[in-house]
Amino acid sequence: GCTDIICCILFMAVILGYIGIGILAWLYGDPRHVLYPRNSTGWFCGVGPNKDRPNLFYFDILKCASSINVIATALNGYQCPTMQICVEKCPSGFWAVSPLDYLPNKPPKEVFQQNSCVPSIDLAKTTMTVKQIVDKELCPFFYIPTTPALGRCFPDIQGLGRIPDYFSQVPGLPSSVNDTVKLIKNGTGDIINGFSVRDIGIRIFEDFASAWPWILLGLVIAMVVSLLFLLLLRFTAPVMIWLLIIALIGAGAYGIWHCYWEYDNYKQQSATISNVGFTTDFKVYLQVQETWLAILIILCVVEAIILLTLIFLRTRILIAIALIQESSKAIGHMMSSLMYPLVTFVLLLVCVAYWGATALYLATSGEPVYKVVALNSTSSDCQRINGTLTCDPQTFNSSYYPECPSASCIFINYNEEGLFQRNMFNLQIYNAVAFLWCVNFVIALGQCTLAGAFASYYWAYTKPNDIPMFPVCASFIRALRYHVGSLAFGALILTLIQIVRVILEYIDHKTRSAQNPCARFLLCCLKCCFWCLEKFIKFLNRNAYIMIAIYGKNFCVSAKNAFSLLMRNIIRVVVLDKVTDILLFFGKLVVVGGVGVLSFFFFSGRIRFPGDTFQSENLNYYWMPIITVVFGSYLIAHGFFSVYNMCVDTLFLCFLEDLERNDGSLQKPYYMSTNLMKILNKSNKQAK
Repeated sequence: GCTDIICCILFMAVILGYIGIGILAWLYGDPRHVLYPRNSTGWFCGVGPNKDRPNLFYFDILKCASSINVIATALNGYQCPTMQICVEKCPSGFWAVSPLDYLPNKPPKEVFQQNSCVPSIDLAKTTMTVKQIVDKELCPFFYIPTTPALGRCFPDIQGLGRIPDYFSQVPGLPSSVNDTVKLIKNGTGDIINGFSVRDIGIRIFEDFASAWPWILLGLVIAMVVSLLFLLLLRFTAPVMIWLLIIALIGAGAYGIWHCYWEYDNYKQQSATISNVGFTTDFKVYLQVQETWLAILIILCVVEAIILLTLIFLRTRILIAIALIQESSKAIGHMMSSLMYPLVTFVLLLVCVAYWGATALYLATSGEPVYKVVALNSTSSDCQRINGTLTCDPQTFNSSYYPECPSASCIFINYNEEGLFQRNMFNLQIYNAVAFLWCVNFVIALGQCTLAGAFASYYWAYTKPNDIPMFPVCASFIRALRYHVGSLAFGALILTLIQIVRVILEYIDHKTRSAQNPCARFLLCCLKCCFWCLEKFIKFLNRNAYIMIAIYGKNFCVSAKNAFSLLMRNIIRVVVLDKVTDILLFFGKLVVVGGVGVLSFFFFSGRIRFPGDTFQSENLNYYWMPIITVVFGSYLIAHGFFSVYNMCVDTLFLCFLEDLERNDGSLQKPYYMSTNLMKILNKSNKQAK
């Protein structure tokens, strides 16, 4: 039957609310505010009427570079205080209005270019003079070499070294060419330096374009090696485990012998700690006999503990190896389980995409606000209306303000006065909390699905004949049909703990400069405690989902039963956990290390395949394909081994339940493998 119905209803209500917020955000938001630059009249560059003009050009870039600007401060810095228009291409050279161009009889069309001026002015028909056009910022009075970055024309720092001398005579610019260059570099140099990696990015993209088939081949090799490693564990697990144990014992024995040799050597030289005294040079302590004697004693104690552990826990180690072998067999009968991480990945991708889109639409909701701004005037009349009056860029006319002829209608920010906008912060919090809950639910669904599939393998009396058809699909449908509430319950507990951790990190970040040592210590303890609590809840949830998949009970009962069962077999839990961790670490090392070394030799040109047309010398950075292959191999190995780890945990809980509930009689036969029964000296009674 359905479990934790109340939590299921709550989760569905939250999901419906989340969908509602997404719909409202989609109705009120406009991501173009972030994706595309906006000119001074509020039109977007690169879309709509400006489809062929994707770049934003600043008339007076010096105003953007100025560190102190009255208008920018008054308007909260939302806009660079100069006219901005959409252009097809960013200027690539130097140009400025000369003093002779300001003569009254000079036609504006001979001074300016139409595509560099605001669309509202027609240079061929206008009756305004060049000075009037410059004062109203209808056309730029100078421009310098720029480079496009994020749809904006930023100064080309390298091109500024060729700035002509006549720029020192241009009205409105600093009297010194060096001052002009310094002002631009100081104001926008950090921005340009941030985009100087564009050329490197282009080269890296070229490397990927030429090497992508071989990168894909490397990832396929990683997938094949991971699969083979898991399937062969049924044969190689005992050998690998005992070889690793023998290697550990051998390393300890060698360390003991080396320490004794060093101790005996320095003992003959009569080098003691009393001859050295106290010193900060720790290398000196390695030249006295007491140091090596102490290390010798420590290694002997550790070696003795390891040997005693192996003697007393040998049966539990054999059980762990048998369960690992059984897990390899289970995966061999359910190959589709190895593909399930792709389902989890897709669902997580949907959650992340929905959260990001909702956050973006919420952040860009609200109507744009335009205000009257005098860009080139400091008169009292202009300052009175500067940034205080709203306007409509479509119907604005500067003649409405004769006392301030340079007035313009400029976009400032987005309206925050509506009911939807006033609750923007609360909606973003809801978006973040619902996102965390959905992500944890998707992970829980994956764990419960795999646990149900592997449990159906263990409880099949005759393997593989009694294994149900399509066990992974059946387990997935069963989890969605009956256990959404239980999975949501466990995910909610984990989400609340993660929210507390986020709040603690936020408090620590905001109050770091004002904290005293006691406050820092208290926050550090709180963060450490909640980190440990999160790890424990993840462990508890994982085993609770396994019990839910086996018995179909609610979350609290399943968590209690799983925890009690594990505590009654705590030694077996520790041994199995460590043995599995060692094997999976070794497996990841084999996959990632092997494929990484192979890709290094290939992409660096040290080895070539027969008939290979790929030339490693043509790569700009051969290490980028290597990093991609190594990172991709790790993700692939992690995905495969996470399924394997879930299989081991599920079979282990089933094994413990089998031991406690069954006795090998005809009415209660054991479901464990013959190898496990042999290790435990148990057997099933045969019918006469």
